[in-house]
Amino acid sequence: QKVFRVILQNDEQVEIINSLASNMELDFWQPDSVALVRPKMQVDFRVEAAKSFEVEDLLKESGVEYRVLIDNLQAALDAQFDSKTRTTGHSYEKYNDWETIAAWTADIAAQNPDLISRSVIGETYEGRPLYLLKVGKSGENKAAIFLDCGFHAREWISPAFCQWFVKEAVETYGSDTVVTTLLNSLDFYVLPVVNIDGYVYTWTNNRLWRKTRSANAGSNCIGTDPNRNFDAGWGTLGASKYPCDSTYCGSGPESEKETKALADFIREHLSTIKAYLTIHSYSQLLLFPYSYAYKLPSDYEELNSIAQAASEQLASLYNTEYTYGPGATTIYPASGGSDDWAYDQGIKYSFTFELRDTGTYGFLLPESQIKPTCEETLLAVKYIANYVLEHLY
Repeated sequence: QKVFRVILQNDEQVEIINSLASNMELDFWQPDSVALVRPKMQVDFRVEAAKSFEVEDLLKESGVEYRVLIDNLQAALDAQFDSKTRTTGHSYEKYNDWETIAAWTADIAAQNPDLISRSVIGETYEGRPLYLLKVGKSGENKAAIFLDCGFHAREWISPAFCQWFVKEAVETYGSDTVVTTLLNSLDFYVLPVVNIDGYVYTWTNNRLWRKTRSANAGSNCIGTDPNRNFDAGWGTLGASKYPCDSTYCGSGPESEKETKALADFIREHLSTIKAYLTIHSYSQLLLFPYSYAYKLPSDYEELNSIAQAASEQLASLYNTEYTYGPGATTIYPASGGSDDWAYDQGIKYSFTFELRDTGTYGFLLPESQIKPTCEETLLAVKYIANYVLEHLY
């Protein structure tokens, strides 16, 4: 299997990719589906081994500018696990399977009772508990920030960041003045993996699975894209009504148990939650509303300046360049997303991170990049959290 990147010059070339997609079952990595492909756009997609030569010949014949990002997908899959950490248990510098993460949530809460408590906010389609960690010193009516990871099953670097964030909170509380102030003044609700069933499936069956694992009435195709399943322009731009598509929006808003549990929790805590941060990969972006429409949010100026400053903080460590801006205009329109929904619920500081990289590894980021990715992302998250604390509303 190979991953190709094409740069499409005009509508004719877009049509070529459209016809390839319908004949070859391409797996779109960036953007999320063929429906979003436009001229002048960089498009990454995966092709099954049996068809990769045919696809390459067709691209050559039609004069589409392309390069092979990943020449041998299996080799890239194997190369992910390049961590030098020799441990059988949980590690912050390795990708951990769900059982290991679930056990870690219990352990970290038990070891840090004054800073962390664990609760269950619901369960997945397949019956797994959705564990939520509340991180912060106990206090009355504290403002809070909600942080979630693992919406899309194949984006493994995302849950790795949520674990890293909790580790840094407990390890640097009392020594890092910013972290200490943040945890004394704010609570952080951390949902380490939203789409647990999908995540488990990426470990057991298909590393590149994206959606949930729920059954769809009248279709043999499994799963819904949880980040198209919120009541924010639901089922419109950049989402599919076909259960077989990777951007399928579900039978209705919050049709998925996972998204409903998340939304219910946020609705119940709307009076205290002042920021919503959701972590995805890949493409090095810091996005804010809106994605479901080309309109700008009423807080555009403020959100844009926060995103700019947070991106600068992030780049200060390893010079990793992020692009920032409103979702629809910065990358492409996508309706039913959790960040737009949270913003429309009144959570002003609502941001989506798309972590490393820009396509060399795509969803198969090696473990050796977990630490630098998490370190730099933490700088941006700390900046946003500190800004929120200084501008409570």
